[in-house]
Amino acid sequence: MTIRPARASDPSEVDALYDICLRTGADGQDASGRFEDPRLLGEVYLGAYLALEPSLAFVVTSEDDRPLGYVLGVPDTTSFEERLESEWWPALRERYPLDGVSPDSPDAGLVRQIHAPHRTEAPWLADYPAHLHVDLLPEAQGGGNGRRLLEELFDALRDHGIPGVHLGVSDTNTSAIGFYRHLGFEPLPAGSTVLGLTLD
Repeated sequence: MTIRPARASDPSEVDALYDICLRTGADGQDASGRFEDPRLLGEVYLGAYLALEPSLAFVVTSEDDRPLGYVLGVPDTTSFEERLESEWWPALRERYPLDGVSPDSPDAGLVRQIHAPHRTEAPWLADYPAHLHVDLLPEAQGGGNGRRLLEELFDALRDHGIPGVHLGVSDTNTSAIGFYRHLGFEPLPAGSTVLGLTLD
């Protein structure tokens, strides 16, 4: 399998990555059929990275160049969240009004995130300003593909002079936690669901 930059301006590749986001959206398992709008998960957790930080998006592909997984990153979480507020969330808030979905549906939880997004405010941000998301389809898991994707991103972040990176992980996703800990990530004071890695 090959690692290459994501083609963030190619609509067909963006669609393929949105599909991967959905098919890995339940603690790494398939979330297809869970959401009424199948693009909604990608709008919250994927699209802005491709639009606002395309140089830090990488994919692992099959022999026929079909994306099987991706890693997305930003060098400065605080600046990225400010850009989300001005450049990403406004259009989505118009497209997904709070009263447009059933309040108890999985879609509603994502729509609430669009209208009241989490802001990362923690003293450790100075040491771990970057953050990332990584998702691989089952056929790309194993064989070192996840590690290779992350190392590609880590090298790019080092080129930006970034001292450290963090990520959030569900405390029920024990296999992912074990994978990240094996790579050197350690729990940050925010709790066991936020891990950090120094990039020196």
